[in-house]
Amino acid sequence: MSALSGKIYVAGHRGMVGSAVCRRLATESCEVVTASRDQLDLTRPARVEEFFRDEKPDAVVFAAARVGGVLANDTYPVDFLSDNLLMSTAAINGAFAAGVKRFLFLGSTCIYPRDCPQPIREDSLLTGPLEKTNEAYALAKICGLKLCQYYRRQFGVMFHSAMPTNLYGPGDNYHPEHSHVLPALIRRFHEAKQQGFSEVRIWGTGTPRREFLYVDDLADAIAFLLKQDQPPDWVNVGTGVDLPILALASLVAETVGYTGRIVTDPSRPDGTPIKCTDMSLLHSLGWNHRVPLADGLRMTYEHFLSEQRSGQLRSV
Repeated sequence: MSALSGKIYVAGHRGMVGSAVCRRLATESCEVVTASRDQLDLTRPARVEEFFRDEKPDAVVFAAARVGGVLANDTYPVDFLSDNLLMSTAAINGAFAAGVKRFLFLGSTCIYPRDCPQPIREDSLLTGPLEKTNEAYALAKICGLKLCQYYRRQFGVMFHSAMPTNLYGPGDNYHPEHSHVLPALIRRFHEAKQQGFSEVRIWGTGTPRREFLYVDDLADAIAFLLKQDQPPDWVNVGTGVDLPILALASLVAETVGYTGRIVTDPSRPDGTPIKCTDMSLLHSLGWNHRVPLADGLRMTYEHFLSEQRSGQLRSV
């Protein structure tokens, strides 16, 4: 497969996903364009269109988003819906108005119904109710996905989407309350080990099953999709392998070196009971993930320690 070329704008380049995409694109023959929040407010449509007209990118990878775990999503639904909807529509509409021919929109597998058949196929979209705790974020991502699909259908531009599963890796957010489950567990077990706690309490029953993809694998899938002449309108990106949260917690504890007890807290929300992607479509195109969970956790914990030592650990 030939190398990527031309100018590619990566929105959200300072986040975990965007920074991984930039690392991956640095191995290609393309020019990567980025803009900080001070330089470009993605919620201002006129400014976004002006940016695209000035920079004239050949393609856009839209990795910008307001993200958070179950508690953050459930506590701030207005922020998660309005911010993500504003950013995605401003970028998609602005890119088209400025003549950008290719736009790859990144969503999440939380767009699928809460109780849809497992593993989750792409055609499960809009077949049932969403999980209430992250409904606001999911609705914004569904709108972005559909807007790309409609631009492609109506105007023939190559606007398409990728729906990654739960992500982890370098540059993740380790906020003790608002982070996603895996970074929250890493921080919790690390601090328990440091302080000599005899037990660690995890949210929920521990029975929900989740799938996890190392963020550099996602970046590789994005580069792969950008090289496809006719990619799907949207495609799942994951491993197709899941595990119970309690088993994940045990694996994190082992990685960190914590040897105390793990206690579940059923008073906390579980979220969706099971969420595992059907990877048949992307596998049929020729892409597969490379990083096993155990290896990814080890590398992620090493990055956590390095980021903590350097004072660059994200916890906002």
